[in-house]
Amino acid sequence: MRKGIPNLSALQAFEATARLGSFSRAAEELALTHSAVHRQVTALEQRLGVSLFNRVRRRVVVTEPGAQYAARIRQHLEQIEKDTFSLMSEAGIGRRLHVAVLPTLASLWLIPRLPDFNRHYPDISVSLSLRTLPFQFSDHPFDGAIYHSRAAWPGTAGMKLFAEQELVPVCAAFVLKEQPLDPIQRMAQLTHLHLSSRPDAWRDWYQVSGLPYTPSVAGGPRYEVFTMVLAAARAGLGVGLVPRFIAQDALDRGELVSPVVRNLPVPEAYFFGYPAHSEPSASLRAFEQWLLATVRTTSRAQTQG
Repeated sequence: MRKGIPNLSALQAFEATARLGSFSRAAEELALTHSAVHRQVTALEQRLGVSLFNRVRRRVVVTEPGAQYAARIRQHLEQIEKDTFSLMSEAGIGRRLHVAVLPTLASLWLIPRLPDFNRHYPDISVSLSLRTLPFQFSDHPFDGAIYHSRAAWPGTAGMKLFAEQELVPVCAAFVLKEQPLDPIQRMAQLTHLHLSSRPDAWRDWYQVSGLPYTPSVAGGPRYEVFTMVLAAARAGLGVGLVPRFIAQDALDRGELVSPVVRNLPVPEAYFFGYPAHSEPSASLRAFEQWLLATVRTTSRAQTQG
């Protein structure tokens, strides 16, 4: 027994509480009671002799030493999870992949196509986790990632899936009935919906369009992911600037319309990548080949359409 290592359950309770900022939310995630999580964290603090949280009434705020410890523990827990999946695969329980992916691409593009992958590879289970920022594979338990960038990440192998090409302004059709007929006047009257991870998108659109970027445009609400921007546009909250490929179906159905025919060209693309320093597993190779075939099929369908 390693006497210097705390109980794994206590470490999981501590990491979840630090990440979620709440004993209750941590308990819900871990399928435990609030009191059980509280007891485990308190016992961990007593063992370490360090205050990991400041208790402010019913709120808990992680201390600076606690935040640093939580970050390191999170990496170790993720590695244990990856090693466990790997062992299960080698034991013949079934092949498994853990892929990081962008939220909107996952929900609107990848997941609707995964049943086809399951038909071709029924013995491979694909788990997805959301990541919106670049990361090092050495610090995370992912076999691969689908990400948005101008070029492939350094130190990775893989392929370019498809170019994003352009962002298009979209809003609900009923919103335009109350706006002027002139497209430029329309845009001036509409609330602009912004994406937090692309804060300069509307500024770039106005620059390309040769129009002034006013404080009223910049002051529109911010959303975390494109699916939120699309939902807000459908609800009539304003005009969003989104990749054409994720808005095209809604545009074709008339759920969304473009208030002005001026789009923003973008140089970025979507890539699939994995660590270049290690040999990819047969499961990862199968997933890569399936992605390539899927992209080609989609491209042909769009060209014929």
